[in-house]
Amino acid sequence: MERRTIGAAALGVGAVGLGCMPMSWAYSASRRQDKESVRALGAALDAGVSLLDTADMYGPFTNELLVGRVLKERRADAFVSTKVGLLAGEQHVVADGRPAYVKRACDASLRRLQTDVIDLYQLHREDPEVPVEETWGAMAELVAAGKVRALGFCAVGARADRRAGAGMYDATIRRLGRVQQVFPVSSVQAELSVWSPEALTALLPWCEARRVGFLAAMPLGHGFLTGTLTPGQGFEPDDIRARHPRFTAEMMAANQPVVAGLRRVAERHGATPAQAALAWVLAQGAHVVPVPGAKRARWAVENAAAARLRLTPADLAEIAALPAAQGSWE
Repeated sequence: MERRTIGAAALGVGAVGLGCMPMSWAYSASRRQDKESVRALGAALDAGVSLLDTADMYGPFTNELLVGRVLKERRADAFVSTKVGLLAGEQHVVADGRPAYVKRACDASLRRLQTDVIDLYQLHREDPEVPVEETWGAMAELVAAGKVRALGFCAVGARADRRAGAGMYDATIRRLGRVQQVFPVSSVQAELSVWSPEALTALLPWCEARRVGFLAAMPLGHGFLTGTLTPGQGFEPDDIRARHPRFTAEMMAANQPVVAGLRRVAERHGATPAQAALAWVLAQGAHVVPVPGAKRARWAVENAAAARLRLTPADLAEIAALPAAQGSWE
């Protein structure tokens, strides 16, 4: 399996990671199956995936416990990434970047994950009440203590920072510059997919210029780019797609040409639309690692196989010519 360097710390991860969030968070609770999720984690590792990406807020806490069940037996096979900085309440999510909390949260994550070190500790969101340098400094102390190997910064919610006339990731890039003065940033995680390519404009070049790894979140567009969702199928109330403007019946129908284009490219290679979508992400740079979510073993294996799909210049041009996705994400 090809290895990829992630950031200045020169940590190796597989070409495609595994996002563990769907196993415990954000999608329909009625469809959660812990035994199958454990099988998916094992199947991903067997297929050459090493990066397992979780967070303490997923569940909350239950996702790390799930990953820990696998790490207990297969720690040497995995590159473990988790996140800190968000607390999930009954009806809301709040940020907490206080240094004392960060240190307590890290110890709790280590216990749940059944490991003595976290390979990549990511700041999930900045706390508006705490200077980001203070939060990052506390995370750096965890590296010095040997509890964490490298630090990452999540920019998944960058749309909330957008101001009139400003680029989507301008505020994120300013924060990255600030924390970089405190301790090196090894990775940035942000959304990147065929139907959400905004990171290509400024954020990805920032990472590439500094040899910072880029973890592509939601590379399959919450499942839409797999071609397995039907317009108007509906989602359970606790599924985030039930409130997402791109997942109304009207917008799902309007965006079918994007899936159809991926399917055409995929069929030429004997692949699936999901694999074509992941191969497109991989084609954006050697420092880019897509982190598709999966909670079934078959999907985890299919996603891992995308690392072997090499899109041609003609394929990439055809994907670039697809219509832009409709439906605001704001």
